[in-house]
Amino acid sequence: MRYSDFKASLAAADSPPAALSAELRALWHDAKGDWEAAHKWVMHSESRAAAWVHAYLHRKEGDLANASYWYARALQPVVEAPLEEEWEQIARALCELVEEL
Repeated sequence: MRYSDFKASLAAADSPPAALSAELRALWHDAKGDWEAAHKWVMHSESRAAAWVHAYLHRKEGDLANASYWYARALQPVVEAPLEEEWEQIARALCELVEEL
């Protein structure tokens, strides 16, 4: 899915598009203000992508120690940029990954 389509789905739908990965579903729910639903989509996944989203979610929650653990699992640096910028960075990277497949 292209990033522009993903972003458009946030304004146009009450539920995420069916074709989204668990990681993009988590970001979709987070953007809609549902942290709990977002967390459920990544909390049991072993993928590096899920760990990256998981890190972002715990950073957003304010649990920086837990976020640091998940950044390490994702092989990503701890982020200090605004949350909105990090959300976009992750979403763009995950959308590009899906397009490459």
